[in-house]
Amino acid sequence: FTGTDGPSGFGFELTFRLKRETGESAPPTWPAELMQGLARYVFQSENTFCSGDHVSWHSPLDNSESRIQHMLLTEDPQMQPVQTPFGVVTFLQIVGVCTEELHAAQQWNGQGILELLRTVPVAGGPWLITDMRRGETIFEIDPHLQERVDKGIETDGSNLSGVSAKCAWDDLSRPPEDDEDSRSICIGTQPRRLSGKDTEQIRETLRRGLEINSKPVLPPINAQRQNGLNHDRAPSRKDSLESESSAAIIPHELIRTRQLESVHLKFNQESGALIPLCLRGRLLHGRHFTYKSITGDTAITFVSTGVEGAFATEEHPYAAHGPWLQILLTEEFVEKMLEDLEDLNSPEEFKLPKEYSWPEKKLKVSILPDAVFDNPLH
Repeated sequence: FTGTDGPSGFGFELTFRLKRETGESAPPTWPAELMQGLARYVFQSENTFCSGDHVSWHSPLDNSESRIQHMLLTEDPQMQPVQTPFGVVTFLQIVGVCTEELHAAQQWNGQGILELLRTVPVAGGPWLITDMRRGETIFEIDPHLQERVDKGIETDGSNLSGVSAKCAWDDLSRPPEDDEDSRSICIGTQPRRLSGKDTEQIRETLRRGLEINSKPVLPPINAQRQNGLNHDRAPSRKDSLESESSAAIIPHELIRTRQLESVHLKFNQESGALIPLCLRGRLLHGRHFTYKSITGDTAITFVSTGVEGAFATEEHPYAAHGPWLQILLTEEFVEKMLEDLEDLNSPEEFKLPKEYSWPEKKLKVSILPDAVFDNPLH
Protein backbone atom coordinates (compact mmCIF):
# COMPACT_ATOMS: atom_id res chain seq x y z
CA PHE A 1 0.00 0.00 0.00
CA THR A 2 2.70 2.50 0.93
CA GLY A 3 5.23 3.78 -1.55
CA THR A 4 7.53 6.67 -2.33
CA ASP A 5 4.57 9.02 -2.54
CA GLY A 6 3.84 8.86 1.18
CA PRO A 7 1.23 7.15 3.36
CA SER A 8 -1.72 5.38 1.75
CA GLY A 9 -4.17 6.89 4.21
CA PHE A 10 -6.08 3.64 4.67
CA GLY A 11 -4.40 2.58 7.92
CA PHE A 12 -3.64 -1.04 7.09
CA GLU A 13 -1.22 -3.26 5.21
CA LEU A 14 -1.80 -6.76 3.82
CA THR A 15 0.20 -9.87 4.73
CA PHE A 16 0.04 -13.45 3.46
CA ARG A 17 1.55 -16.71 4.73
CA LEU A 18 1.99 -19.38 2.06
CA LYS A 19 3.18 -22.97 2.49
CA ARG A 20 6.30 -23.66 0.45
CA GLU A 21 5.79 -26.41 -2.08
CA THR A 22 8.19 -29.32 -2.52
CA GLY A 23 11.14 -28.37 -4.70
CA GLU A 24 10.41 -24.64 -4.56
CA SER A 25 13.68 -22.74 -4.27
CA ALA A 26 12.22 -19.21 -4.49
CA PRO A 27 8.88 -17.74 -3.46
CA PRO A 28 6.31 -17.46 -6.27
CA THR A 29 5.27 -14.05 -7.54
CA TRP A 30 1.51 -14.61 -7.67
CA PRO A 31 0.88 -13.65 -4.00
CA ALA A 32 2.34 -10.21 -4.68
CA GLU A 33 0.11 -9.84 -7.74
CA LEU A 34 -2.90 -10.95 -5.70
CA MET A 35 -2.15 -8.41 -2.98
CA GLN A 36 -1.56 -5.68 -5.56
CA GLY A 37 -4.96 -6.48 -7.07
CA LEU A 38 -6.63 -6.09 -3.68
CA ALA A 39 -4.72 -2.87 -3.02
CA ARG A 40 -5.74 -1.53 -6.42
CA TYR A 41 -9.37 -2.26 -5.56
CA VAL A 42 -9.04 -0.34 -2.27
CA PHE A 43 -7.40 2.68 -3.92
CA GLN A 44 -9.93 2.83 -6.76
CA SER A 45 -13.07 2.23 -4.69
CA GLU A 46 -11.90 3.66 -1.34
CA ASN A 47 -13.51 0.59 0.27
CA THR A 48 -11.31 -0.63 3.11
CA PHE A 49 -10.84 -4.14 4.50
CA CYS A 50 -11.35 -5.16 8.11
CA SER A 51 -10.63 -8.22 10.21
CA GLY A 52 -13.36 -10.80 9.67
CA ASP A 53 -14.13 -9.63 6.13
CA HIS A 54 -14.25 -12.09 3.27
CA VAL A 55 -13.38 -11.71 -0.41
CA SER A 56 -15.31 -13.85 -2.91
CA TRP A 57 -12.65 -14.47 -5.57
CA HIS A 58 -14.27 -17.38 -7.48
CA SER A 59 -10.95 -18.51 -8.91
CA PRO A 60 -7.92 -20.40 -7.59
CA LEU A 61 -5.71 -17.76 -6.00
CA ASP A 62 -2.64 -19.06 -7.89
CA ASN A 63 -4.50 -19.68 -11.19
CA SER A 64 -4.05 -23.44 -10.75
CA GLU A 65 -6.70 -26.13 -10.19
CA SER A 66 -6.70 -25.51 -6.43
CA ARG A 67 -9.84 -25.56 -4.25
CA ILE A 68 -8.51 -22.46 -2.46
CA GLN A 69 -10.56 -19.88 -4.35
CA HIS A 70 -11.59 -17.24 -1.78
CA MET A 71 -10.10 -15.25 1.09
CA LEU A 72 -10.79 -14.35 4.70
CA LEU A 73 -9.02 -11.46 6.42
CA THR A 74 -7.83 -11.33 10.02
CA GLU A 75 -5.34 -9.55 12.27
CA ASP A 76 -1.82 -10.80 11.58
CA PRO A 77 -0.89 -13.04 14.55
CA GLN A 78 2.73 -11.83 14.55
CA MET A 79 2.82 -8.26 13.28
CA GLN A 80 1.21 -5.97 15.84
CA PRO A 81 -0.29 -2.55 15.02
CA VAL A 82 2.34 0.18 14.60
CA GLN A 83 1.98 3.80 15.68
CA THR A 84 3.33 6.14 13.01
CA PRO A 85 3.39 9.94 12.62
CA PHE A 86 0.38 9.48 10.32
CA GLY A 87 -1.67 7.30 12.68
CA VAL A 88 -1.97 3.61 13.53
CA VAL A 89 -1.20 0.97 10.90
CA THR A 90 -2.71 -2.49 11.38
CA PHE A 91 -1.65 -5.62 9.51
CA LEU A 92 -4.36 -7.76 7.94
CA GLN A 93 -3.47 -11.30 6.91
CA ILE A 94 -5.03 -12.92 3.86
CA VAL A 95 -6.12 -16.52 4.49
CA GLY A 96 -7.04 -18.70 1.50
CA VAL A 97 -10.21 -20.79 1.94
CA CYS A 98 -12.44 -23.18 0.01
CA THR A 99 -15.92 -22.26 -1.22
CA GLU A 100 -17.60 -24.26 1.56
CA GLU A 101 -15.57 -22.38 4.18
CA LEU A 102 -16.46 -19.03 2.60
CA HIS A 103 -20.16 -19.91 2.73
CA ALA A 104 -19.84 -20.90 6.37
CA ALA A 105 -18.20 -17.54 7.12
CA GLN A 106 -21.08 -15.75 5.39
CA GLN A 107 -23.75 -17.77 7.17
CA TRP A 108 -22.09 -17.40 10.59
CA ASN A 109 -19.06 -15.09 10.87
CA GLY A 110 -15.53 -14.87 9.54
CA GLN A 111 -13.83 -14.88 12.94
CA GLY A 112 -15.58 -18.11 13.91
CA ILE A 113 -14.34 -19.90 10.79
CA LEU A 114 -10.83 -18.49 11.28
CA GLU A 115 -10.78 -19.96 14.79
CA LEU A 116 -11.73 -23.36 13.36
CA LEU A 117 -8.98 -23.07 10.71
CA ARG A 118 -6.48 -22.46 13.51
CA THR A 119 -7.39 -25.81 15.08
CA VAL A 120 -6.71 -27.77 11.87
CA PRO A 121 -2.95 -27.84 11.12
CA VAL A 122 -3.31 -28.67 7.40
CA ALA A 123 -5.91 -25.92 6.95
CA GLY A 124 -3.90 -23.11 8.50
CA GLY A 125 -2.91 -23.93 12.07
CA PRO A 126 -2.07 -21.19 14.58
CA TRP A 127 -0.29 -19.08 11.94
CA LEU A 128 -3.11 -19.51 9.37
CA ILE A 129 -0.73 -20.65 6.64
CA THR A 130 -2.43 -21.08 3.26
CA ASP A 131 -1.71 -24.42 1.57
CA MET A 132 -2.75 -24.14 -2.06
CA ARG A 133 -2.57 -27.92 -2.43
CA ARG A 134 -5.09 -28.57 0.33
CA GLY A 135 -7.69 -30.83 -1.23
CA GLU A 136 -10.18 -31.10 1.63
CA THR A 137 -12.30 -28.59 3.47
CA ILE A 138 -12.11 -28.41 7.27
CA PHE A 139 -15.55 -30.04 7.33
CA GLU A 140 -14.28 -33.02 5.33
CA ILE A 141 -11.20 -33.26 7.54
CA ASP A 142 -13.25 -33.08 10.76
CA PRO A 143 -17.05 -33.53 10.31
CA HIS A 144 -17.64 -32.37 13.91
CA LEU A 145 -16.68 -28.84 12.85
CA GLN A 146 -19.85 -28.59 10.76
CA GLU A 147 -21.90 -29.19 13.90
CA ARG A 148 -20.11 -26.28 15.61
CA VAL A 149 -20.87 -24.02 12.66
CA ASP A 150 -24.54 -25.08 12.51
CA LYS A 151 -24.93 -24.43 16.23
CA GLY A 152 -23.24 -21.04 15.87
CA ILE A 153 -25.54 -20.04 13.00
CA GLU A 154 -28.62 -21.08 14.98
CA THR A 155 -27.48 -19.28 18.13
CA ASP A 156 -25.76 -16.18 16.74
CA GLY A 157 -27.17 -15.73 13.26
CA SER A 158 -24.87 -14.04 10.77
CA ASN A 159 -22.75 -10.98 11.48
CA LEU A 160 -22.53 -10.21 7.75
CA SER A 161 -24.44 -6.94 7.65
CA GLY A 162 -24.11 -6.21 3.95
CA VAL A 163 -22.47 -7.05 0.65
CA SER A 164 -21.49 -5.38 -2.58
CA ALA A 165 -23.79 -6.95 -5.13
CA LYS A 166 -25.38 -6.85 -8.56
CA CYS A 167 -28.85 -5.63 -7.72
CA ALA A 168 -31.54 -3.14 -8.69
CA TRP A 169 -35.09 -2.22 -7.74
CA ASP A 170 -38.15 -0.78 -9.45
CA ASP A 171 -41.08 1.12 -8.00
CA LEU A 172 -44.20 -0.66 -9.27
CA SER A 173 -46.47 1.84 -7.52
CA ARG A 174 -46.48 4.30 -10.39
CA PRO A 175 -46.73 4.09 -14.19
CA PRO A 176 -43.35 3.58 -15.92
CA GLU A 177 -43.71 6.85 -17.83
CA ASP A 178 -43.95 8.87 -14.60
CA ASP A 179 -40.33 9.78 -14.03
CA GLU A 180 -40.83 12.63 -11.60
CA ASP A 181 -38.84 11.96 -8.42
CA SER A 182 -38.37 8.36 -9.49
CA ARG A 183 -35.39 6.22 -8.63
CA SER A 184 -33.84 6.79 -12.06
CA ILE A 185 -34.45 10.53 -12.28
CA CYS A 186 -31.94 12.29 -14.53
CA ILE A 187 -30.63 15.83 -14.54
CA GLY A 188 -29.28 16.37 -18.00
CA THR A 189 -27.58 13.07 -18.71
CA GLN A 190 -26.43 12.45 -15.13
CA PRO A 191 -28.41 9.89 -13.10
CA ARG A 192 -29.11 10.72 -9.48
CA ARG A 193 -26.52 9.35 -7.12
CA LEU A 194 -26.52 8.67 -3.43
CA SER A 195 -25.84 11.81 -1.45
CA GLY A 196 -22.94 11.97 0.97
CA LYS A 197 -25.36 11.75 3.87
CA ASP A 198 -27.12 8.70 2.46
CA THR A 199 -23.77 7.06 1.81
CA GLU A 200 -22.67 7.77 5.36
CA GLN A 201 -25.85 6.29 6.78
CA ILE A 202 -25.45 3.11 4.73
CA ARG A 203 -21.85 2.85 5.95
CA GLU A 204 -23.00 3.41 9.52
CA THR A 205 -25.74 0.81 9.05
CA LEU A 206 -23.17 -1.75 7.98
CA ARG A 207 -20.77 -0.85 10.79
CA ARG A 208 -23.40 -1.23 13.47
CA GLY A 209 -24.37 -4.59 12.04
CA LEU A 210 -20.99 -5.95 13.14
CA GLU A 211 -21.25 -4.68 16.71
CA ILE A 212 -22.71 -7.81 18.27
CA ASN A 213 -23.42 -6.23 21.65
CA SER A 214 -25.07 -3.09 20.32
CA LYS A 215 -28.77 -2.57 19.81
CA PRO A 216 -29.63 -2.82 16.11
CA VAL A 217 -30.25 0.80 15.21
CA LEU A 218 -30.16 2.59 11.88
CA PRO A 219 -28.61 6.02 12.41
CA PRO A 220 -30.80 9.05 11.69
CA ILE A 221 -31.09 10.12 8.06
CA ASN A 222 -29.68 13.56 8.89
CA ALA A 223 -26.53 12.21 10.53
CA GLN A 224 -23.58 14.52 9.92
CA ARG A 225 -21.22 13.48 7.19
CA GLN A 226 -17.72 12.61 8.35
CA ASN A 227 -14.79 13.83 6.33
CA GLY A 228 -12.34 11.10 5.51
CA LEU A 229 -11.60 8.13 7.73
CA ASN A 230 -12.30 8.32 11.42
CA HIS A 231 -9.15 7.17 13.20
CA ASP A 232 -10.75 7.45 16.64
CA ARG A 233 -12.42 4.08 16.25
CA ALA A 234 -11.32 0.56 15.43
CA PRO A 235 -11.43 -0.33 11.73
CA SER A 236 -14.77 -1.81 10.77
CA ARG A 237 -17.02 -2.53 7.84
CA LYS A 238 -18.26 1.04 8.21
CA ASP A 239 -15.84 1.92 5.40
CA SER A 240 -16.27 -1.32 3.47
CA LEU A 241 -19.15 -0.55 1.15
CA GLU A 242 -18.93 3.18 0.58
CA SER A 243 -20.38 4.47 -2.63
CA GLU A 244 -17.80 5.23 -5.27
CA SER A 245 -19.65 8.44 -6.08
CA SER A 246 -20.36 9.93 -2.68
CA ALA A 247 -20.70 13.51 -3.96
CA ALA A 248 -24.36 14.46 -4.17
CA ILE A 249 -25.68 15.48 -7.57
CA ILE A 250 -29.05 16.41 -6.06
CA PRO A 251 -28.88 18.15 -2.66
CA HIS A 252 -29.81 15.71 0.07
CA GLU A 253 -32.50 17.97 1.50
CA LEU A 254 -34.40 18.03 -1.82
CA ILE A 255 -34.83 14.26 -1.91
CA ARG A 256 -37.84 13.34 0.13
CA THR A 257 -38.52 9.91 1.58
CA ARG A 258 -41.24 8.19 -0.43
CA GLN A 259 -43.54 5.42 0.72
CA LEU A 260 -44.02 2.85 -2.04
CA GLU A 261 -47.00 0.54 -2.51
CA SER A 262 -45.28 -2.17 -4.56
CA VAL A 263 -41.65 -2.98 -5.39
CA HIS A 264 -39.71 -5.29 -7.68
CA LEU A 265 -36.26 -6.43 -6.50
CA LYS A 266 -33.68 -7.73 -8.96
CA PHE A 267 -30.52 -9.71 -8.11
CA ASN A 268 -27.96 -11.74 -9.99
CA GLN A 269 -27.67 -15.39 -8.98
CA GLU A 270 -24.77 -14.92 -6.54
CA SER A 271 -26.56 -12.08 -4.74
CA GLY A 272 -29.86 -13.93 -4.79
CA ALA A 273 -28.26 -16.93 -3.12
CA LEU A 274 -27.62 -14.71 -0.09
CA ILE A 275 -31.30 -13.82 0.41
CA PRO A 276 -31.92 -16.82 2.72
CA LEU A 277 -28.90 -15.73 4.76
CA CYS A 278 -30.32 -12.21 4.92
CA LEU A 279 -33.69 -13.51 6.12
CA ARG A 280 -32.69 -16.36 8.43
CA GLY A 281 -29.31 -15.15 9.66
CA ARG A 282 -30.13 -11.46 10.03
CA LEU A 283 -33.83 -10.49 10.09
CA LEU A 284 -34.97 -13.40 12.27
CA HIS A 285 -32.32 -12.25 14.75
CA GLY A 286 -33.70 -8.72 14.80
CA ARG A 287 -31.04 -7.25 12.51
CA HIS A 288 -30.73 -5.66 9.08
CA PHE A 289 -28.93 -6.49 5.82
CA THR A 290 -27.85 -4.22 2.95
CA TYR A 291 -27.17 -4.93 -0.70
CA LYS A 292 -25.04 -2.14 -2.20
CA SER A 293 -24.86 -2.16 -6.00
CA ILE A 294 -21.37 -2.50 -7.46
CA THR A 295 -22.55 -1.18 -10.84
CA GLY A 296 -24.31 1.95 -9.59
CA ASP A 297 -25.54 3.77 -6.52
CA THR A 298 -28.56 1.63 -5.81
CA ALA A 299 -28.85 0.20 -2.29
CA ILE A 300 -31.43 -2.16 -0.79
CA THR A 301 -31.65 -2.55 2.98
CA PHE A 302 -33.85 -5.22 4.57
CA VAL A 303 -34.85 -4.40 8.14
CA SER A 304 -36.70 -6.36 10.80
CA THR A 305 -39.32 -4.90 13.11
CA GLY A 306 -36.70 -4.83 15.89
CA VAL A 307 -34.50 -2.30 14.08
CA GLU A 308 -35.01 1.30 15.16
CA GLY A 309 -34.38 4.40 13.08
CA ALA A 310 -35.40 2.99 9.70
CA PHE A 311 -37.59 5.08 7.40
CA ALA A 312 -39.51 1.91 6.43
CA THR A 313 -42.24 1.17 8.98
CA GLU A 314 -44.82 -1.58 9.57
CA GLU A 315 -47.48 0.79 8.22
CA HIS A 316 -45.31 1.65 5.17
CA PRO A 317 -42.93 -1.31 4.78
CA TYR A 318 -41.44 -0.07 1.48
CA ALA A 319 -39.77 3.32 1.57
CA ALA A 320 -37.12 5.01 -0.58
CA HIS A 321 -34.76 7.89 -0.09
CA GLY A 322 -33.39 8.63 -3.54
CA PRO A 323 -31.97 5.37 -4.89
CA TRP A 324 -31.80 3.78 -1.42
CA LEU A 325 -34.71 1.41 -0.75
CA GLN A 326 -35.60 0.04 2.67
CA ILE A 327 -37.90 -2.96 3.09
CA LEU A 328 -39.37 -3.88 6.48
CA LEU A 329 -40.37 -7.53 6.79
CA THR A 330 -42.33 -9.04 9.66
CA GLU A 331 -41.20 -12.35 11.14
CA GLU A 332 -44.29 -14.09 9.74
CA PHE A 333 -43.56 -12.87 6.21
CA VAL A 334 -39.86 -13.79 6.53
CA GLU A 335 -40.85 -17.39 7.37
CA LYS A 336 -43.14 -17.47 4.33
CA MET A 337 -40.42 -16.10 2.05
CA LEU A 338 -37.90 -18.67 3.32
CA GLU A 339 -40.29 -21.47 2.34
CA ASP A 340 -40.89 -20.03 -1.12
CA LEU A 341 -37.19 -19.30 -1.74
CA GLU A 342 -35.98 -22.74 -0.72
CA ASP A 343 -34.71 -23.61 -4.21
CA LEU A 344 -32.17 -20.75 -3.99
CA ASN A 345 -30.11 -23.23 -1.95
CA SER A 346 -29.82 -25.56 -4.99
CA PRO A 347 -27.94 -23.49 -7.61
CA GLU A 348 -27.23 -26.55 -9.78
CA GLU A 349 -30.97 -26.86 -10.50
CA PHE A 350 -31.42 -23.15 -11.13
CA LYS A 351 -32.49 -21.76 -14.50
CA LEU A 352 -32.45 -18.01 -15.11
CA PRO A 353 -34.43 -15.85 -15.14
CA LYS A 354 -36.36 -16.89 -12.03
CA GLU A 355 -39.22 -14.93 -10.48
CA TYR A 356 -40.86 -15.04 -7.06
CA SER A 357 -43.98 -13.08 -6.26
CA TRP A 358 -46.07 -12.32 -3.18
CA PRO A 359 -49.09 -10.45 -4.61
CA GLU A 360 -50.72 -9.93 -1.21
CA LYS A 361 -47.57 -8.09 -0.09
CA LYS A 362 -47.09 -6.40 -3.47
CA LEU A 363 -43.51 -7.68 -3.63
CA LYS A 364 -41.71 -9.34 -6.53
CA VAL A 365 -38.14 -10.72 -6.62
CA SER A 366 -36.32 -11.67 -9.83
CA ILE A 367 -33.04 -13.55 -10.16
CA LEU A 368 -31.48 -12.48 -13.45
CA PRO A 369 -28.35 -13.16 -15.53
CA ASP A 370 -25.29 -11.02 -14.83
CA ALA A 371 -25.59 -9.41 -18.28
CA VAL A 372 -28.72 -7.53 -17.16
CA PHE A 373 -26.65 -5.66 -14.59
CA ASP A 374 -23.50 -5.33 -16.70
CA ASN A 375 -25.50 -3.71 -19.50
CA PRO A 376 -28.07 -1.29 -18.08
CA LEU A 377 -29.82 -1.09 -21.45
CA HIS A 378 -31.07 -4.69 -21.05
